[in-house]
Amino acid sequence: MQRTLSIIKPDGVARGLIGQVVKRLEESGLTIIAMKMIHMTKAQAEGFYAVHRQRPFFGSLTDFMSSGPAVVMVLEGENAIARYRDLMGATNYKDAAEGTIRRDFATDIEKNVVHGSDAPETAAFEMGYFFNAFEITPR
Repeated sequence: MQRTLSIIKPDGVARGLIGQVVKRLEESGLTIIAMKMIHMTKAQAEGFYAVHRQRPFFGSLTDFMSSGPAVVMVLEGENAIARYRDLMGATNYKDAAEGTIRRDFATDIEKNVVHGSDAPETAAFEMGYFFNAFEITPR
């Protein structure tokens, strides 16, 4: 079993897509073992995305991620990282496969509804950024 972080970004929350995203997660066989709604400050968003600090999109990304509430979740399942990344689709929704979350709901490359960890190491950091051990339901 593997764990990964999922975020329904502020655009997904504002557009009322929480239920549709959660339904797709559950239908895919991934289990939500922790979930909460947050509203990151600019500093918290900068800390979370610190790996991208030197990238040209860092400022707009952290502005966007601190612009409204988001839903953070810990998902668990066999090959959870790869399975969730397949379910999300490509970062650029125009390149995402039919039936993926981003292809179906994103409005631009930044407002692409969801975030997911890309590797076990980043998943560990990202889950720890938002959840402590008492908030994650053991299976």
